[in-house]
Amino acid sequence: MTDTRRVLQTQDALNRRVFLSSTAGALGSTALASLLVPPAMAQAASLGPHLPAKAKRIIYLFQSGAPSQMDLFDPKPEMEKRRGEDLPDSIRQGQRLTTMTSGQKTFPVAPSIFRFAQHGESGMWFSDLVPHMARHADRWCMIRSMVTEQINHDPAITFFQTGHQLAGRPSIGSWVSYGLGSDNADLPAYIVLTSFGSGRTDDQPLYDRLWGAGFLPTEHQGVRFRNAGDPVLYLADPPGLHRDRRRATLDRIAALNGMRQTLVGDPEIAARTAQYEMAFRMQTSVPEIVDFSDEHRHVIESYGPDVARPGSYAANCLLARRLSERGVRFVQLFHMGWDHHGGLPAAIKGQCRDTDQATAALLDDLDQRGLLDETLVVWGGEFGRTIYSQGTLTETNYGRDHHPRCFTMLLAGAGIRPGLTWGATDEYSYNVTTPDQKVHVHDLNATILHLLGIDHLRLTFPYQGRDFRLTDVHGELVKGILS
Repeated sequence: MTDTRRVLQTQDALNRRVFLSSTAGALGSTALASLLVPPAMAQAASLGPHLPAKAKRIIYLFQSGAPSQMDLFDPKPEMEKRRGEDLPDSIRQGQRLTTMTSGQKTFPVAPSIFRFAQHGESGMWFSDLVPHMARHADRWCMIRSMVTEQINHDPAITFFQTGHQLAGRPSIGSWVSYGLGSDNADLPAYIVLTSFGSGRTDDQPLYDRLWGAGFLPTEHQGVRFRNAGDPVLYLADPPGLHRDRRRATLDRIAALNGMRQTLVGDPEIAARTAQYEMAFRMQTSVPEIVDFSDEHRHVIESYGPDVARPGSYAANCLLARRLSERGVRFVQLFHMGWDHHGGLPAAIKGQCRDTDQATAALLDDLDQRGLLDETLVVWGGEFGRTIYSQGTLTETNYGRDHHPRCFTMLLAGAGIRPGLTWGATDEYSYNVTTPDQKVHVHDLNATILHLLGIDHLRLTFPYQGRDFRLTDVHGELVKGILS
């Protein structure tokens, strides 16, 4: 390299330093001002709440694949007398079928082989598959009259999460983040945890768009923790890179982003800067959260043996409590493996072993820490299951197809009437028989937002010429399940 070239490179470097140092104080501080404010100030700058909130946070235990309501929560003992009979047309009422059973010549009734009992002072019904969850009968509100519009997994899960069957709209957690902001500047407002069920290891896949921000600023999308290894990539700085140097780099990037945003006014530039800052802070906050060594042994053991396996449902339940305790607004667990078109009795036992004890332990843990009264816990899947068998029916084996007309969801905690069973179904667990207690997905989402102090009609975002909201142009508050 010639001496002249060295001089020019040195001069260029100095010019860049002078430029960045002169702009970092002005533009950089402007770009970072909204990112570094205390949580209380961030809360004041958010869109909500619109009304007094009963819940400060949500833990949403989504059971992907659709649990069978008549094998878990909605007993139909009369079906034993009708074993193998064809489902009456008067019950089916011409319902659309999936491609999995549309070719069947008959639809034989498959009674559940599991035993049911009433629990607690409320007398709530649970099958013997979920004895731990049954302990909390007087804490749960059981909605048996859920309905949805979708009959296949992908549009049904997308509908549950975003209020629309087609991809592209913001998820419920993103709406909550947008509406309420975060209570912890060092963690995202919306965190997603996923786990693979032992009931069916090749179950329906999950897609990042299920916790995406859609047309909202991308800073509100869910941050998914990985099942193995570091929960978030690049938690550690590269070898030889000091934190002060990383901090200086981010300051310079923020200065340049601030200049660009001033020029073009693109909100995604600010969102990108915010994500850089959040990632920097998470390098310190996340390792401490995923380290369970500070937990009492009896607490860890209460979640069951799977808690020792990172990425399991049990480990994620404990992690959800730790995240919620530290101010994460919306924690969502997706547990795959509930799609039981065949071999249901054996498969559902595996799913319940995964989830039953850990779910109950989560409620106990939240309660013992004084958090349950301000935390809403939601448990359920995207639709229900048919009373008729998909495939061959035997005395000990059957499968069940998708069923959107009635299924069960459970809620507990902040603002929920405990020990309440809401809605009822016919003797086949096929149709809702209490139309005034029918709960549509939009109704459930409207109620969840209400408990957080958000009026679902007022939480909107302008996009493509109109104001959008999670519940679209639908949704009624389910007042009867509120305490």
